[in-house]
Amino acid sequence: MAKSLYETLEVNENASADEIKKAYRKLARKYHPDVNKDPKAEDKFKEINAAYEVLSDEQKKLQYDQHGDSMFGGQNFHDFAQGQGSNVDLDEMLRQMFGGGGGFGGGGFSQSGFGGFNEPDLDTSAQITIAFDVSILGGKQHISLNNDSFDIKIPEGIQDGQKIRAKGKGKAYQGQRGDLILKINVAPSPEYEREDDTLIKTFDIPLKTALFGGKIEIKTIHKTITLKVPKNTKQYQKFRVKELGVLNRKAGVKGDLYLKANIVLPKIDDLDEEFVKILEEKLPEN
Repeated sequence: MAKSLYETLEVNENASADEIKKAYRKLARKYHPDVNKDPKAEDKFKEINAAYEVLSDEQKKLQYDQHGDSMFGGQNFHDFAQGQGSNVDLDEMLRQMFGGGGGFGGGGFSQSGFGGFNEPDLDTSAQITIAFDVSILGGKQHISLNNDSFDIKIPEGIQDGQKIRAKGKGKAYQGQRGDLILKINVAPSPEYEREDDTLIKTFDIPLKTALFGGKIEIKTIHKTITLKVPKNTKQYQKFRVKELGVLNRKAGVKGDLYLKANIVLPKIDDLDEEFVKILEEKLPEN
């Protein structure tokens, strides 16, 4: 015996009441006209609601389990629903077919949270600011919200303005919990600029090292490195260090770090007087 109401909710005929409810919620969210802009979504949404009207009511479910699709003239429920035209109230038609009353209106839909019914939107929106280093490296962030306190995982490489969904941390209603949608604000860094997967850091270099070359130890977000600086290094000259930038989560590889030299000039008053005289005499003017 065909029983296409179960197919409409994408569950098997032995599904528990809880499984039917979960399947209905999932499908109703997916096809809600406010979410799904496909012109056919509204009809699909009506079918899902109507199927749940029957299968969420013990008496009507029992009646349907006994008679199956013979109640729709042998058609499956989708064809039956399509054949009624867009202006027909499927809920009302099924109410008449299965008999009115019996708690029919107080069962599934009035508590469902879709299409203008009573349940509120349980998702909660908030925003937090995280340190620049945490946005690059990832890590845990402690949240205190609505008398609740918990840690959330910050993914490596998250960008300013992106959102994180914390499951089950939204509002509660009749045993259901919504999600917390967190907008992430990344605090600016005094040391770094970020361009997509690339990091740029300015580092100080003594005049002597810039002129004659040498090695500079530089602490980066990921680790401390030793940079070999060639002689005649110019102001703001860039040095590329591979894969010390930001993780590109789609590609699974890190971008690069560019180190920008800032040449620190000594104060004349701190230099040896004779050396200063030689400098003044010998330094080219252009």
